[in-house]
Amino acid sequence: MVEQLAGQEVERVPRLLPLRHSRMSVNPFTFYRGSALTMAADLGSRPNSGLQVQLCGDAHLSNFGLFAAPDRAVIFDINDFDETLPGPFEFDVARLTTSFTLAGQNNGFSSIEIENITRAAAASYRNSMAGFAQMGELDIWYTRTDSSVLQSWGRDAAGKKGAQVADRTVAKAQKRTSWSAINKMTELVDGQRRFINSPPLLVRIEVGAAVHPLLTGLLEQYRDTLIDDRRELFGRYKLVDIGHKVVGVGSVGLLAFVILLQGRDESDLLVLQVKQAVRSVLEPFTAPSEFEQQGERVVSGQRITQAASDIFLGWIRGAQGRDFYIRQLRDMKWSPDVTLLNPGTLQAYAMICGNTLARAHARSGDAVAISSYLGTSAKFDNAMLDFALAYAGQVGTDFATYTQAIASGEVTLAADEVEAATLAFTADADHGIQAIRTPAQD
Repeated sequence: MVEQLAGQEVERVPRLLPLRHSRMSVNPFTFYRGSALTMAADLGSRPNSGLQVQLCGDAHLSNFGLFAAPDRAVIFDINDFDETLPGPFEFDVARLTTSFTLAGQNNGFSSIEIENITRAAAASYRNSMAGFAQMGELDIWYTRTDSSVLQSWGRDAAGKKGAQVADRTVAKAQKRTSWSAINKMTELVDGQRRFINSPPLLVRIEVGAAVHPLLTGLLEQYRDTLIDDRRELFGRYKLVDIGHKVVGVGSVGLLAFVILLQGRDESDLLVLQVKQAVRSVLEPFTAPSEFEQQGERVVSGQRITQAASDIFLGWIRGAQGRDFYIRQLRDMKWSPDVTLLNPGTLQAYAMICGNTLARAHARSGDAVAISSYLGTSAKFDNAMLDFALAYAGQVGTDFATYTQAIASGEVTLAADEVEAATLAFTADADHGIQAIRTPAQD
């Protein structure tokens, strides 16, 4: 298992790997977040239903959340598609239910509470898929979980108080706009906005005039991947600044740039995230992707699966042959801190995630066939509960093995997160932007 995860790190920035290891080593749940490859291999070795959908590929509970739809409504949906690929629907359900088991264990809930939470996720998926099996294709495509639906879920879970919690949550998301990111991440220097150099949050990259044509060319390449009307919109923005931002747990080690763009004037700003995309962890265990460009694979899967997607969702291939996908950094995005949830709220969240995953699968799969496979009894719910409990035990064993590898020195940790996340970059017209080691890091 340790060797398997190490093999996955070949394509990542070596300098950032100790930070990845540190974030994975906090507890079994953080380890689970960073070891999607291990679970993909385990699921791939088992018999499967043969009922194909566009998988999220990493459908753990932290990869769901709120964000703004193009019409500015706040909706709840899956928000991470780095591992998306067609495959058996139950792969995502197994990933989701196990994540709730681990989260409940990490929060110190009782075994009964954990069982109820995990079973609720599976039951919600099954019941929701039965509903989608009765709907027409257009009705499925138009279905989304907006603030009114969230309020209804909250009321069903906890009455008036639950509805109020849902309203407050949406209000929090609405405050997390592009400008909230701009205010937090940029400063005015000689009247010009630029990123603040504040590792580990953000490392600003100095880009000389010689590199601007290369970056402009990449942005033109990206513009061509946008839907027609969005091409016109993006063409009104110009590049102002660029930086690198370390994100997540499983994604640490992959390059993740942020670019600041200006429209009509200095008050018309946009921040995009440019995130490296590599082959899905599912590919060795399902089928090869139809997309040679991994950023395109991510974008295609996201557009198929989400009820509404970021208007700036697109992809590029960098100067070094690396693939990236691009989206807005922050557009009313919010996900819960699951460590703060009590058993009741985590169970309500499990039901919302189960419903959302079923809707995502119904967009690309055969809802009637999947619903028939799941049946009308609790047999599927209990089977997924049994799997999740058993697999959470396996994760605990793997986590112990991982911590032993850390103790032996086989896996290295970051001594200091700030120092570990601070990359130096070079930028030239021939090679683009590259992460380098500085003398202080050698």
